[in-house]
Amino acid sequence: MNNRPVRVLVAKVGLDGHDRGAKVIATSLRDAGMEVIYTGLRQTPEMVVNTALQEDVDAIGVSILSGAHNTVFPKIIALMKEKDMHDVLLTGGGIIPEEDMAKLNELGVGKLFAPGTTTTEIADYISAKVKEKRNF
Repeated sequence: MNNRPVRVLVAKVGLDGHDRGAKVIATSLRDAGMEVIYTGLRQTPEMVVNTALQEDVDAIGVSILSGAHNTVFPKIIALMKEKDMHDVLLTGGGIIPEEDMAKLNELGVGKLFAPGTTTTEIADYISAKVKEKRNF
């Protein structure tokens, strides 16, 4: 069984320059005992997936407020499949309508979190999903 701490990549994709939420999430995940890698602003899906591979993460969390979620998440999922990253959780949050969340979930994106979600709920979800994948 793998007992290493959960490793999470927190990413801001595209031209969205609002990173306060991503930094709060990154800090709260670290405080919950996870190892967190924060990409900084203006990442491409390719940069996110390549960093996730290099850092051997268990999960990728994408913060997106720009409205590009229907482009960004499918691209990241496609790149993850291409690189055989089936054991890595893709999750995220931001301003994403519920109907879009449902469509993205169908594509393989994990739970997506709306503003106002507690950081504890996010950390608990990531921990549980990673544990599930590790035990599979």
